[in-house]
Amino acid sequence: MKKISIIIPAYNEEEALPYLFERLYKIMEENPKYEFEILFINDGSKDKTLELIKNQREKDTRISYVNFSRNFGKEIAMIAGLDYAKGDAVIFMDADLQDPPELIPELIKHWEEGYDDVYARRKSRAGETFFKKFTSKMYYKILQKMSRVEIQVDTGDFRLLDRRCVNALRKLRESQRNTKSMFSWIGYNKKEVLYDREARVAGKTKWNYKKLVDLAIDGITSFTTSPLRLSTYIAIPTFITLGAYFIYCIIKSFVVNEPIQAYQAIILLILFFSGIQILLFGIIGEYLGRIFNETKNRPLYLVDEYNGEKERNEI
Repeated sequence: MKKISIIIPAYNEEEALPYLFERLYKIMEENPKYEFEILFINDGSKDKTLELIKNQREKDTRISYVNFSRNFGKEIAMIAGLDYAKGDAVIFMDADLQDPPELIPELIKHWEEGYDDVYARRKSRAGETFFKKFTSKMYYKILQKMSRVEIQVDTGDFRLLDRRCVNALRKLRESQRNTKSMFSWIGYNKKEVLYDREARVAGKTKWNYKKLVDLAIDGITSFTTSPLRLSTYIAIPTFITLGAYFIYCIIKSFVVNEPIQAYQAIILLILFFSGIQILLFGIIGEYLGRIFNETKNRPLYLVDEYNGEKERNEI
């Protein structure tokens, strides 16, 4: 019997968990051919999330959990899920039921057909503002233009991965992670499944616009070095414009017989080049910051408890 591990990062999801358990149990009962493992990664929740998961595990050992020593973030929770999952295939999904569990049998069906990465692509996104949908669309367009690797547009973390994809992702241990990009980078045989993304069943989203901007920057800078080439792309038209401006000033001084106001030209040029320098220093700073973090070689996460047993985190 093949084993399917469903990895669910959870942070303050006590309101959604009862609904999640109900729908997951229904899916497991309807698919008796497979052995299921429901693996929760409790990412430092401050509510009763961990307590509810523990109570459920006492009733059903198919429920497993990893409890972090503190909040490390969803990206780190996902790699921890891959480290601890025991299944022949894993499925990532959110605890808030925006990813419908009812799609799981279709993901498994395509996996049985030979696909390694069966990803769910959103046809619609209920409960999200126009601004969020627009910025998400623009982000994927920018990432596609900058990257040499094909990016799956409008897809999240809801997908099924074969064990060989899991093993490949486990080799990628960088601390500044963007798992959506990594799914594309590893390649393998992919299959798209369309679905309608639902609104949260309960609770509030943990993502604000600052976190989404940080995630977008991580996605671009961790996946491509194209922004570093901006200096070249900006320098060429800048020098062309500067040369044209000086030619214009010289011609104007001869034709109109009007002297060039030196202080105006100096101020404009200083402001113009200062802006370019600040932009380029910011881009370089982003990459230097990531190099600094990687050289620390710290563990990606620390586990307080795994299925009731305290982790010693031995060296």
